Amino acid sequence: MIELVPLLMFAVICALLMFGYPVAFTLGGTALIAAGLGIVCGVFDAELLRAFPDRLYGIMQNGTLVAVPLFVLMGVILQRAKIAEDLLVNLTRVFMGARAGMAISVVMVGTLLAASTGIVGATVVTMGLMSLPTMLKQGYAPNLATGTICATGTLGQIIPPSIALVLLGDTLSNAYQQAQLSAGIFNPKPISVGDLFIGAIIPGLLLVAAYITYLLMISRREPAAAPPGERKALEPWPLLHSLLPPITLMLVVLGSIMTGAATPTEAAGIGALGAGLLAYSRGALDWARAGAVGRSTLQVTAMVFAILIGASLFSLVFRGYGGEELVTGIFHSLPGGVLGATLLVMVMIFLLGFILDFFEITFVVVPIVGPVLLAMGVDPVWLGIMIAINLQTSFLTPPFGFALFYLRGVAPSSVATSAIYRGVIPFIAIQLLILCVLALWPSLATWLPAMVAR
Repeated sequence: MIELVPLLMFAVICALLMFGYPVAFTLGGTALIAAGLGIVCGVFDAELLRAFPDRLYGIMQNGTLVAVPLFVLMGVILQRAKIAEDLLVNLTRVFMGARAGMAISVVMVGTLLAASTGIVGATVVTMGLMSLPTMLKQGYAPNLATGTICATGTLGQIIPPSIALVLLGDTLSNAYQQAQLSAGIFNPKPISVGDLFIGAIIPGLLLVAAYITYLLMISRREPAAAPPGERKALEPWPLLHSLLPPITLMLVVLGSIMTGAATPTEAAGIGALGAGLLAYSRGALDWARAGAVGRSTLQVTAMVFAILIGASLFSLVFRGYGGEELVTGIFHSLPGGVLGATLLVMVMIFLLGFILDFFEITFVVVPIVGPVLLAMGVDPVWLGIMIAINLQTSFLTPPFGFALFYLRGVAPSSVATSAIYRGVIPFIAIQLLILCVLALWPSLATWLPAMVAR
């Protein structure tokens, strides 16, 4: 019976989170109660809890995690400076008159916004407020308009540089080192967050290209669902003024990582500084906005690290009850070996994405299943990209997809919830298709990091 305690702990956490309890306190509280009951019953070694302060100190010393508040700061500045709105207005003028022109503009702006914020909720809400009323006024079918916005918002999980990939890269790096140590390999080389950034480029571009291809197909098959709109005179200078600075900033941040000129943390600092200068040059960063930016950055950062601390305590108690051995035994007993274990993890993460946010899955689920899969020979970069795209899909899936709730909160009352649900179905199919393509051809995620490392 004691060996089932780790599974019971995991089930209790999922149940409490569904009732709306705070994530960080749910993780830490469940772990402490389980440890306390185990100590009283004599089935848990209290000495294991002495390792918790060392874990906290390790989090404080982790230089990679410094990139989190810096990337958050970069995204919040670009969002508050209304740079995305300028991009949408000018790109719409470029594509206006073309089939599905407005929808294609939304995908492209959403891609840039995803690269700057990396947070699904922020991107979906921003794009919903900016573009949904205009698309509906132009005559777009509500299901196509809402589906495009929701799907574009989830690109923040895979388009680098993103907070999601930073956290996933750090977690997988720890899992990889743990797997190597278990195999008797000492001083293993950690997985770089930069490897995940580079590995996500091709899958991210494939996803964006697939979205645009689908929109073009719909515009030909159902012209009334995606009308071209009235073509307006194109003004090159406003377009360049709105497009070049943010794209240059993204290229500098990502390029500095790819060339090895900067670590992800240093690149995040460059991005935050560049976003601040860009906003200031446009007169969009006064003292009041700077204060609001600081508060938003502090709130998101505090939330992320509070969850990380709670998850660290949970994983400590989980392993103290033999949870890692339990998961290893389950995976090795599955038919199909590595393929069966990987498929089980992908299905489990997909389902958990209905009730858990990316942060909880990254800090709770990945440390549990990651070391086992990596010890079985799964490539860590490929696994990270697969998890990121998998979570994108679960965020869209009715009825519990987070992206659907975010858009429902800002969509006009005239847009039915059923229209939002119907709109995301084709994009879910596209993401599942890309996931299958990556499963069949893992080199799409691993080739570019290997080339850059040479």
